[in-house]
Order: sequence, then structure tokens, then C-alpha cells
Amino acid sequence: MNILKQYWLDQFHSEQTEEGSIWERKKQLCKKRGYEIIRIRGSGEVFQTLRVDNQLYYSYILHVSFLMKRDQHFYIEEQAVPYQFHLAEGMIAGHTALSLLTRQKAVPTLSLQAGDERGNDRFIYDRRAAVQYAERWWNDYNPDYRAFPVDCTNYVSQCLKAGGAPMRGAPDRDKGWWYSNDNWSYSWSVAHSLRWYLSGSTTGLKGKEIEDPQDLEPGDVICYDFSGDGRFDHNTIVVAKDVDGYPLVNAHTDNSRHRYWSYEDSLAWTPNCKYKFFRIGE
Repeated sequence: MNILKQYWLDQFHSEQTEEGSIWERKKQLCKKRGYEIIRIRGSGEVFQTLRVDNQLYYSYILHVSFLMKRDQHFYIEEQAVPYQFHLAEGMIAGHTALSLLTRQKAVPTLSLQAGDERGNDRFIYDRRAAVQYAERWWNDYNPDYRAFPVDCTNYVSQCLKAGGAPMRGAPDRDKGWWYSNDNWSYSWSVAHSLRWYLSGSTTGLKGKEIEDPQDLEPGDVICYDFSGDGRFDHNTIVVAKDVDGYPLVNAHTDNSRHRYWSYEDSLAWTPNCKYKFFRIGE
């Protein structure tokens, strides 16, 4: 609808964006990195309309891409973010972000038997396959797996498995890292659990902690404790590097592609944010 298009044009081009808004954080992060956003493209997909007390509420996905430039170096960042609003006297009102999974339905799962586990001490990690999977499914949901309300770790786990990471521990949800039938380990789907699994695993899938994010390679994993309280909230997978050698990551919840690793443009980020960087494979 034209009124929504105009709303976002005003947001993107305003010189007085709201302090602390996603858009203001994006601009500040680009300035800090020395990048310029030279083109923005977006489209909206309404997925739900609700009437509450004679008021229509519209829920939609904003798919936006940013063409980033520094000197002669370019790359495109993409995000798909869900929002809701209603109209008041012909104007957009109550515009708020939503959880992405409000538009999703349960999907069938592929039968992955516990026999798929491999207890190898070592495995050859196919980084290219992991990244290809991350690129294919960054804004979609593989019907071979369940989609979760908070899907970031489930998505990263799928990428790791696509890269050849061996599963082990089924059917005990407290042990190992695995997905089998319509069941899974906590480490497969919970951000905090995967962070500690990567630190503590001594066989099969394990992570080597890295101090400098510039030393990460495509296929590696970043874990985020946004508030710095010791509880990790989010995971991403590295898919590329920028001109300075810093990671660009893909993620679910909210769906993002080639996003700058630090996540300082996220409303969840705080100055107390702590990170863990994991090298996957040998």
C-alpha cells in the first residue's frame, strides 16, 4: 500500500531519525565502519490482517536490502523484519516490530534416525557446503526441520550439519548435539546450550575459541550475550568477510544476510554485549 511505502521512505531519508531506532543504529554503525549506504531497496508482504474492536491491524514482512560502499568495495546486506501497524485517521499508527514466527506454521520433518550419529573424533568440515546452505535458507525454512519461535540456533545447527558435522547423543535431549525425527537436543535449538556445547565438546562437532573476529572464516560461528549477563541469546554463522577482514554473518530471528558481525544495529544489542567466536572443524 502506498501509505506504507511513504512511511518507510520518510524513515530512510529523514535526517532526524528517532534516537536508538534500528535505522539510526544502522547509520551509526556504517559511519563507524567507514561505509556508505548508497542504495536501499525494499518490499513488503502482508501476511495477516486482524480486526480488534473495529480496528484493522496489518502484519507484514519488510524485506530490505542495503548496497554498502567503501572506496571501490561493495556488498549487499539484506534483512527480513516483521512489523505490525494500524491506521488512525488515514495515518500509520502503532508501528511495532514482531516476532518473525508469528507468520509461520508447523512444517513436516524429515525422519533422521539416531543411526545417523557418527562418533568420530575428527571430521572434515565442508565450509563451502555450510555456507551454501546458509545462503539458500537465510530467509526461508527447510521443511525437513521444525521451525522454532526463536530460530537462530536451529538455523545455525542446520548449517553445521550441512557442512558434515556429526550428530551424537540421541535420544537424550541433555546430551550431545542432534536432530532425530521430531526431537532434538537442547544444544541444537537453544543459543546458550550451543555456545557451551561448542566449548565443551571433545569429539565430533566442537569449537575452538578465537579471540579476534578477523581470524574467523566462512562456516565459523559467533555467539552473542547481548546484555552481558552470562546468558547467550543469539547465534550466527559467518558467510563472508568485508574489506577489513571482519565477518559478515547470516542469521534467523530476525532473518539477516551478510550482516556486520557485531550486531550493533540490533535493538537487542547493548554496550555490555559479550561475544564468543568459534572456529569449527580442524
